[in-house]
Amino acid sequence: MRTLRAAVAAGAAVLLATAAANAAPSPPPEPQPSISDDAVDKAVAGLDRTVQDMMRRTGVPGVSVAVVHDDKVVHLRGFGLRRTGDTAKVGPDTVFQIASLSKPVSSTVVAGALTGPDEWDRHTSLPGFSLKDPWVTEHVSTADLFSHRSGLPDHAGDLLEDLGYDQSYILDHLRLEPLTPFRASYAYTNFGFTAAAEAIARAKGTSWQKLSADTLFKPAGMTRTSTEFSAYVNAPDHASTHVKNPDGTWSPRYVRDPDAQAPAGGVSSTARDMSRWLRLQLADGTLDGKRIIPADTLARTHVPEIVSQPPTSPTGRAGFYGLGWNVSYDDSGRLRLSHSGAFELGTNANVTMLPLEKLGIVVLTNGAPVGLADAVALDFFDVAQHGKATTDWLPLLASVYAKEVDNARSPTDYAHPPASAKAAKDSAAYTGTYDNPYYGKATVTADDKGALTLALGPKPLRFPLAHYDGDTFSFETTGEMAVGRTGVTFADGTLRVESLDANHLGTFTEQ
Repeated sequence: MRTLRAAVAAGAAVLLATAAANAAPSPPPEPQPSISDDAVDKAVAGLDRTVQDMMRRTGVPGVSVAVVHDDKVVHLRGFGLRRTGDTAKVGPDTVFQIASLSKPVSSTVVAGALTGPDEWDRHTSLPGFSLKDPWVTEHVSTADLFSHRSGLPDHAGDLLEDLGYDQSYILDHLRLEPLTPFRASYAYTNFGFTAAAEAIARAKGTSWQKLSADTLFKPAGMTRTSTEFSAYVNAPDHASTHVKNPDGTWSPRYVRDPDAQAPAGGVSSTARDMSRWLRLQLADGTLDGKRIIPADTLARTHVPEIVSQPPTSPTGRAGFYGLGWNVSYDDSGRLRLSHSGAFELGTNANVTMLPLEKLGIVVLTNGAPVGLADAVALDFFDVAQHGKATTDWLPLLASVYAKEVDNARSPTDYAHPPASAKAAKDSAAYTGTYDNPYYGKATVTADDKGALTLALGPKPLRFPLAHYDGDTFSFETTGEMAVGRTGVTFADGTLRVESLDANHLGTFTEQ
């Protein structure tokens, strides 16, 4: 009997061992904080030198930086000039346009306006806003639009803004944009984001500007932060926007009014105010011991909603988009949140946070994107985590921004017509009024010498046409979405504007 029991026990032991060997492995341990106070101090100590070096290398006129660690502002400083040609310096309270860094700020506002995290999934209802597919219109939610997974194409509506159309017109005409698969495709869309934010404000019986101020800016003591362009441009201490000249110098040549897309790109703020917002983010919605934003609705903004950057190799790591945030996880499994903001007409900003380490940085600049804001943030976190920069981030980021601009340009060099170019017809063959359901009216006129001008938009904007070949002309595009020279082709009572036709909406019909 003992032998039998021993055999049974031995058999049971083998079975248990086999079961244990075949059982699913236990999950890896939760990541733990690993950046020491000394490491942060070292990164902060080298930050001024890094900023000044990158300003020297790029020529960007002004920068303002804030670093938060363990609910304290451990660095706050401005560098350079608010405007080239003037002597006024950038300081911690200088107001900058922060472009798309507005998105995580706006998602914080919405988190404060909701009563629970599930409200992010409620249907977005806004008079004058619909999508091409009625079913999608009936089901699209705040979360869908805040994470760019509605199916709207990349930057839908931005060209209408460039032509001078207001928010109401743009949101109404998004119904004509073609859609990709709902909740299964990612495309960055300012006006989809804007529609969702405006719907929340309307549901609360107020404006987006007032909702932002009452929900976040005033309670958090962000006294110089606004969603209105007038507040930025009228602030005595504000940084003008600058673009780079061919000779490498920088000039404040353009003024960018983003009121039409205020929730997505219209916030202006200071490094000091943004440091308060960083503290709130890293403290789960509290600031100075006071609950400003509910922790659960805020936490939802930090969760991946869709893959925004598929891995490029079998060993690569995917990038995600949450609710107004780029969401990723590092080699240690730590959540990393970031967002950049960029206006080609003259500003660039970055925010990056490691919530587990209670560490974040915001970098504001008054120059068109050349990589400085993002490179400063990446360099800072490199030093904090590894003791030194792992690479020279500036040229890498500069090439990314330059590639985006180059990819948007026409493959045709309209500045140099072919040697065998065919002559144009008499100017009367092209003049007239043309109509387009999306872009509205276009008018082509000729002066007494036969030179043609194309007028587009509600104001309208006027573009002199240069002959290229046969019935094809060109003009120099302007605005935030400018792509250099673009083609205008006349055929059978229509005109097609190449730069407006990415989604096959750019053909106008003669009236």
